[in-house]
Amino acid sequence: MDEQVVLVTMSVREVRAGAELAALAAEVGASVAHLQQGDPSPARELTRLAGSGVRRVVVVGVATGPLAPGASWLRRVVAHWWRERGDDAPQVRVAGALLADLDPAAGAGERVARLVAAATPVTGAEAGLTSSAWQEVTAHRHQVLVCRGPRCTARGSDDTAEAVVLALMAHGLGDDDVLLTQTGCLLPCNHAPVVAVQPDDVWYARVGAGSVDRIVAEHLVDGRPVAAQRLARPAPRGMA
Repeated sequence: MDEQVVLVTMSVREVRAGAELAALAAEVGASVAHLQQGDPSPARELTRLAGSGVRRVVVVGVATGPLAPGASWLRRVVAHWWRERGDDAPQVRVAGALLADLDPAAGAGERVARLVAAATPVTGAEAGLTSSAWQEVTAHRHQVLVCRGPRCTARGSDDTAEAVVLALMAHGLGDDDVLLTQTGCLLPCNHAPVVAVQPDDVWYARVGAGSVDRIVAEHLVDGRPVAAQRLARPAPRGMA
C-alpha cells in the first residue's frame, strides 16, 4: 500500500459517533484511531501500519464538538511516535485543521480529501509531550469524577462531562480550581450517570447534562452540596 489515511478522534464525542466514523472511514479508505478513551491509539495504529509495510501515512483529526484539543496536539503525539520509531519510520503527514463534520451527505469525504492534500510532513522538530507547565499537581479545590463506565455512558455521561466543562468555563473555573476527570466504572450503576466530588466525598445520582449547572453553581462555587441528588455513602469498613 502506497499511502494510508488515519482518521483520529480528538475527544469522546467522536468516539461515541462510531457508526458515522466507520462509514466515513470506509468511504475514504481510512483506518481509525482515538486520541482519548478509545482503541487503538494513534501510536498503536501507526505501529501496526509501519509493521505491515505502509511507507506513507496521513493523519487527519476529527473533532465535532467545541471541547476537543487542537490539531497541534495531534501533531505532537504523532511526532513523538515518529521520533521514537527511528530510522524505519514511514513518512507521516498531519493535517493542519480538524474535520468537523462526519456526514457523507454534507461532503465529509471531499473535506477529508482536501485535508489530506494540504497535510504537512512531521519533521521531528515538533514540541514534545512534556512541559514545565505540566510538572506539578494542580492546586485544585475539587476534583470532579464523571463515570464513563458502560452503564453511565449508555445513559449520557459523555454529555454530562461536556456540560461540566462548559459550566466550569461559564463560572471562570479552570484546572487550578476544579479538576475534571472521566473515569471507568465508579459504582453504583443503578444511579447512572454517577458523579463524585472529592475531597468532599459527595456522590451524585442521575447527573444528566441538565442538572450540571446547579451542582457547579451550588456545590463547586458556593460550597453547598445538592442534597436532592446526593447519594448516601456508608462508613468505610473497619471505621465506626
